[in-house]
Amino acid sequence: MTTFAPAGSRRWLQIAVNRKPELLLSALRRSGAVAPRTTVTWHSPLVTEGFREYRDGTALAKAGIGNLTKPLNTFWPARGPVWDAIGQTPEGIPLFVEAKAHIPEAASPATRASGASRDLIERSLVAARRSYAPRATAMWGGMFYQYANRLAHQYFLRRLNNKPSILIFLYFLNSDDMLGPMSEAEWTGASRLIHAILGLPANLKEHGVFDAFLDVRLLQDAA
Repeated sequence: MTTFAPAGSRRWLQIAVNRKPELLLSALRRSGAVAPRTTVTWHSPLVTEGFREYRDGTALAKAGIGNLTKPLNTFWPARGPVWDAIGQTPEGIPLFVEAKAHIPEAASPATRASGASRDLIERSLVAARRSYAPRATAMWGGMFYQYANRLAHQYFLRRLNNKPSILIFLYFLNSDDMLGPMSEAEWTGASRLIHAILGLPANLKEHGVFDAFLDVRLLQDAA
């Protein structure tokens, strides 16, 4: 018997990947993250693997990424971001998904790293910030650190290793279990605020970063 997570973005993403991948694919197509006729093979979170989520080198391997010019451990310490979902297009382009079902999820705490690990993280966040927004001065290790470190890893793959990866912030609509936003406009407003605080432009599509939206009411009959 399949047992999905009890609530929130984890639950809805597990259902979308395993029971309604066509709806998830449609959301990605609407966002521009993938082309109209492109398909996606999902490598996590899979029911056959107990919905396991991946991080660090294991996540890169799941996404089919190898032969890095700059090794991950020179950019980020171990136990980095855990990806909510990992996929791949038929052309071998990897997709990394960060999913949210309610706005408070986006307000992550600051990094808790210390010592050499914190120094490495801060250097990498500054390098990423300069790539996305050369004039920005915001500290990316504080509020919205989770959002920032996902952007940093996208920078690591695309700019430092020339890997054409796609980063997707997937926002669920009408997640009543979490009292989540009911409209794309609410999520878009929250995203714009995050970008303003981090000093980012409103649109990051040129960096392979996309916002996608999926209504959980379309997933409820598959739970």
